[in-house]
Amino acid sequence: MRLFGDPTTPAALPTAAERIRSVLTAAHSMTVTTDGLRTEVRHLDGGDPMGRLHLHPAEPGGHAEHRPAIRLEFTDVAPTPVRDRVRARVTVLGRLLTPHSDLSPGSGAESVCMEFDRAVLETADGIAHVGLEELDRADPDPLAAHEAGMLTHLLDDHHDLVTLLLRLVRPHPTAAVVRALPLAMDRYGITLRLEERRGHRDVRLAFPSPLTHVEQSGAQIQALFSAARRRSHRNTLPA
Repeated sequence: MRLFGDPTTPAALPTAAERIRSVLTAAHSMTVTTDGLRTEVRHLDGGDPMGRLHLHPAEPGGHAEHRPAIRLEFTDVAPTPVRDRVRARVTVLGRLLTPHSDLSPGSGAESVCMEFDRAVLETADGIAHVGLEELDRADPDPLAAHEAGMLTHLLDDHHDLVTLLLRLVRPHPTAAVVRALPLAMDRYGITLRLEERRGHRDVRLAFPSPLTHVEQSGAQIQALFSAARRRSHRNTLPA
């Protein structure tokens, strides 16, 4: 992915731990596998960023082998109708500390506790393994819970502005691009997916500065639009 601005500047991206926390924050469901049983748990919308999920460090000598292994799977799906909508998969592995019955929808359990082993992030860029301390230190992206609504609003009500943002892409998209859609947005910028007749590529446009709160997103997005308009104007000036 190419970042808008100086192409020699390293692209600012969320860390693997931040990405995992963001996926968990925005998740509405998870798949749980333990004792050979798969359970779909929905409505993960609690006050805690991880909803009903509570992770505990492994206890030395805690007889972990007597606790059932548990695998939690989360899928991060793009809210816009791009090709290949799965943006990331997160798997959390460990040992179950609460009864399996508490995982069932409608059980009334306030939380699911597990002894944490590791979290795994799978994206198009590869696989990353994250430990509990790193995960605890990371914060979810300030846009994580709002991203879906923001991207669908941009696409449905302001698609002309998505086209405008293509002015910032270098090298400039060619006629091979048949559709451009917003794919993702985080505190560092917005990612567009450029779909061609065969395949696609993603380009990343950086905000002037990273966000610390969702309320700052409007000004940062407008700054990108303004930069695109200026570039469009320069391109129309006579030589």
